[in-house]
Amino acid sequence: MFSTPAATERTSAAAWLQAMLDFESALAAAQAEAGIVPVTAAEEIARHCRVELFDVDSIAERAVSSATPVIALVRDLTALLDADAKPHVHRGATSQDVIDTAAMLIARDVLGLIIDDLRAAADECARLARQHRDTVMIARSLLQQALPTTFGSRCASWLTSLDEAITALERIRRERLAVQFGGAAGTLAALGTGGVRVVGLLAAELGLAEPVVPWHTDRTRIAELAGTLGTAAGALGKIALDVELHAQTEIGELAEGKAGGSSAMPHKQNPVSAVLITAASRRVPGLVSTLLSAMPQEYERAAGAWQSEWEPLAELLRLLAAAAAGTRQLLAGLRVHPEKMAANLDLTRGLVMAESAAGRLMDALGRTEAQELVGRLCRRAVQDGTTLRAELLADQQVRKVLSEDEVVAATEPADYLGSAPAFVDRALTAHAELEDR
Repeated sequence: MFSTPAATERTSAAAWLQAMLDFESALAAAQAEAGIVPVTAAEEIARHCRVELFDVDSIAERAVSSATPVIALVRDLTALLDADAKPHVHRGATSQDVIDTAAMLIARDVLGLIIDDLRAAADECARLARQHRDTVMIARSLLQQALPTTFGSRCASWLTSLDEAITALERIRRERLAVQFGGAAGTLAALGTGGVRVVGLLAAELGLAEPVVPWHTDRTRIAELAGTLGTAAGALGKIALDVELHAQTEIGELAEGKAGGSSAMPHKQNPVSAVLITAASRRVPGLVSTLLSAMPQEYERAAGAWQSEWEPLAELLRLLAAAAAGTRQLLAGLRVHPEKMAANLDLTRGLVMAESAAGRLMDALGRTEAQELVGRLCRRAVQDGTTLRAELLADQQVRKVLSEDEVVAATEPADYLGSAPAFVDRALTAHAELEDR
């Protein structure tokens, strides 16, 4: 319910172990290219850096005694190698180098899944915005009816938030996922003066960014990743919440393509996709907070704060993968009911057009008098069960200023959309430009 099969697989214990082995293999290859390790030794290490050769559960159990799985991993890897390669495993590295780099590799893989689903969800938003550019509905503020808008405008807002989330995540994936290699204290003293070159070669080998310096206790990369994922979750949660509200029986403007049932009430059609997206997105801020609280870390290597990051980061990636995939599915099957939107527009019998009517009267009557007059007519319409349009047409002071056609125009929702259609067009243009980049 709170992950996807692909994200679960790519954040599993086996996936983490393979990512750590990828570091060890790449480190040996980089050091061989730098002339520090024999090429034959690097090749021997690479041949044995396959997760199927290791007992994942055994390594996990032994990790408890040292607060890291790396010691057990390196011991088991070394035991598999021939005598000539054994001395060259894990050369110059420390446990944090292995796990931080593995975290970057895991994040890169899962971010690829998330971004793909976000792009597809954004495309669905663009389709809906285009299709419903001129579908008039009521906008709501403080949960009350406000002014006319279009469903296309709502979808354009969703679209823009997703496009911005995609852009931010792509930047993180491209620029901020960096290799970690600093050795025991961030100096790479075990490699003499050759450490900087190995860092560059290792980054190239793994396809990760090359940091300026080791970032053992500079956790801004993790914080940026967490914050960007949190922002994306908020955008997805907003879409889900809107769907939940619009799908209420009393509103009925939207419905999921495959609504869920109830164990007790056979008549119910629950917005289950939106519910799961909401549940996932609501868990995200706490995980982001945990990762942010872990940022201050002692000296060159942390005692506990660093270790506290591992599971929250993996869980954060899984939740975002679930929310992104769920939103893609939700939007692809979303059913829109324009007739209910039109009916809900009429619930107040035209009172939502009060601002429009007052605006038409301001030039002749002034702002205060125009608003007070329309306010009185609104109260009269409520009291007598009439419409605002009828009260405007019947009022002598209004008719001295506005003709019948002008009153009708002032109370027609489709004529009071302002720049809503233009905003839809701007969002669609920006989305197309993003796709072309």
